[in-house]
This record gives sequence, C-alpha cells and structure tokens, in this order.
Amino acid sequence: MQESIDLSWWITAVELPVMGGLFWLIARLRRDAESALETVRARAETAQAQVRESLAAYKLEVAKTYVSVATLKDVERRLTDHLLRIETKLENGCAPFVPPYGDGGRR
Repeated sequence: MQESIDLSWWITAVELPVMGGLFWLIARLRRDAESALETVRARAETAQAQVRESLAAYKLEVAKTYVSVATLKDVERRLTDHLLRIETKLENGCAPFVPPYGDGGRR
C-alpha cells in the first residue's frame, strides 16, 4: 500500500504541476509566435503595398518620359536623310582647295 501512496503522491505533488507548467509554457509560446507572425505579416503587406505603388509610379514615369518607337524611327529617318544630303554635297560640291596666290598662300 505504501508504494501506491508514494506513486500517487509523486503524480499529485510533482508531475501534475510540471505538466501544467509545460502546458502553460507551450500555450504562451504559441500565442507569442502567432502574435509575432501577425506582426511580420502586417509588415510584409505594408512593404508589398509600397512596392506596388513605387512600381506604378515608375511605370507612369516611363510612359511620360520615354519616346515611342514611331517617334524614334521618325527622328532616325530625318537624321539619316540629313546626313545623306551632307554626304552628297561633300561629294559633288567640294573641289580641292586652290590658294588665291600662286605661291601657296605665302607672301
């Protein structure tokens, strides 16, 4: 009979409080972890919203400042035409330079 009393005393005096403490510790850790997770989730959502706003602003800036392909092709065509006209003038209209005096410009 003494052994059963010792065993029941051990369960009552030691194991139940320890198990209760472990249960309380596990519950508290879980609550703290969920709270921390919710904080991280809120920060991530805020950061994601900021990134989306920044991306939208960048897209708008690109749409405002960059030229269209058609405009770029038009400018390229005009520059090419102008350079070809200059090249034609240089080929057709330039004679070798002859100094005004017969001594090669020396006096």
